[in-house]
Amino acid sequence: MRILVVGVAGYIGSVTVDQLIEANHEVTVLDTMVSGHRGAVNDQAELVQGDVRDEETLHRLLAGHNFQGVINFSGYIQAGESVQQPGRYFANNISGAIALLNAMVAFGVERLVFSSSAAVYGNPETVPIPETAPMRPVNPYGETKAAVERMLPWYGNLGHLRYVSLRYFNAAGATEQRGEDHRPETHLIPCVLQAALGQRPALALFGTDYPTRDGTCVRDYVHVADLAEAHLLALDYTSKTSGAFNLGSGLGFTNKEVIETARRVTGHAIPVNEQPRRAGDPTELVASQELARSELGWTPWHPELEDIIGSAWRWHQAHPTGYAS
Repeated sequence: MRILVVGVAGYIGSVTVDQLIEANHEVTVLDTMVSGHRGAVNDQAELVQGDVRDEETLHRLLAGHNFQGVINFSGYIQAGESVQQPGRYFANNISGAIALLNAMVAFGVERLVFSSSAAVYGNPETVPIPETAPMRPVNPYGETKAAVERMLPWYGNLGHLRYVSLRYFNAAGATEQRGEDHRPETHLIPCVLQAALGQRPALALFGTDYPTRDGTCVRDYVHVADLAEAHLLALDYTSKTSGAFNLGSGLGFTNKEVIETARRVTGHAIPVNEQPRRAGDPTELVASQELARSELGWTPWHPELEDIIGSAWRWHQAHPTGYAS
């Protein structure tokens, strides 16, 4: 298939593009490159620099290609920042999705895979979280993902668009070629590894008074290569119908458990600076993965936390300054 991938020059998108190309799909990438990295984009993909909210650029791109599917990774992703700058997140994440959906309808592109998030659930009533759990975000980032998910059935009612929303839990790990390089970095595992490399004096640990087994947040970590594979399966799924799926390992680890695992993997002490809770952080997010297994046929091949952190550690050692290396 000829696939348009939007917002790819970061992390999950770059690994997904690698797998699409390995599967012999033709791939065009649209990215502003404002926060992305050219080194994260597979050389075999056609790269178009532009903003998905720019109707002229988007329509010119779709008019010049016979795209059969779209994967949308675009959007700002920092939950904490979204609490401080909600307008920025609403303006970018929601309006970008609307522009893309309108263009897809105008040019008859019928398949969409949307990069959603476990943040749509907020503080869930039950854990592990099923896809039937209500969407009650506790930060604007999660609200933008939930808003787009609520739009999709209305576009589907037009009779042509079929879509899959993939609700990521915590993406982590690396492949040999691609790793996590955000500027600034706010995700726990790369921050831990930066502390291990001596690139930050200590790890900031936000919140030690949560009602969990050691007082820190609980998260479900899933390897980025497993997440990428789910996008290819979701593209196939859209040939027949639409849906929403959790992508997680089904295992929950506290922040302190992640730190201790990283200490074992890296052999470094990793100093910690305990700080108050960060606004917008849910207490516990762990996926129920039964639906993704039964409907998508998706299985996470790297569920062990040590394997996930180990792959990220190897990439960060090989790329100590990220893609600038």
